Amino acid sequence: MRRRSLLKGNKKLIYAALFAALCCVITMYPKFPTLFGYIHAGDALVLLAAYVLGPLWGALAAALGSSLADLMAGYVQYFPGTFVIKAVMALIAGGLLVRFGEKKPILTTVLAGLAAEVVMVLGYFGYEGALLGYGWAAAGSIPTNIVQGVFGAAASSALFAALLKTPYARRELGLRMPHDPDKR
Repeated sequence: MRRRSLLKGNKKLIYAALFAALCCVITMYPKFPTLFGYIHAGDALVLLAAYVLGPLWGALAAALGSSLADLMAGYVQYFPGTFVIKAVMALIAGGLLVRFGEKKPILTTVLAGLAAEVVMVLGYFGYEGALLGYGWAAAGSIPTNIVQGVFGAAASSALFAALLKTPYARRELGLRMPHDPDKR
């Protein structure tokens, strides 16, 4: 989906701030506590930020919003890990959409989302095991992270598909359908 973003300057910064706030709120409410943190719907917004804002701005919004949610929810030990993991997720998902999403953007968002969620599952396993000192017990978080990841990938793809079909969102956010003429 090689495209130049129509979002420029202050507008892009404002949308990044809005996505960061959405990532934070959707990560915090509703949440379902587990032994190693909590399951939430925030990954859907992490990926959607990457699809709408692009890899770099999406990574910034996702990292800030998600790590702020951990901080505000009392999971301070996860703040640095979440910042890095969510940024990498958005970089991967947004980068894959930019590179391969020109003809089949929805299929690409599903596959890019799943690839990014693999990074999330492995990233939290490594972070909890090595840096938080949980060792192999960190493997206990893998099943819940997989559930969260599959939901996030599916929900973000559905939301992105809805945005692509909305003329206002396409115009305002600079999104293009595969059959749209290139308007640079």
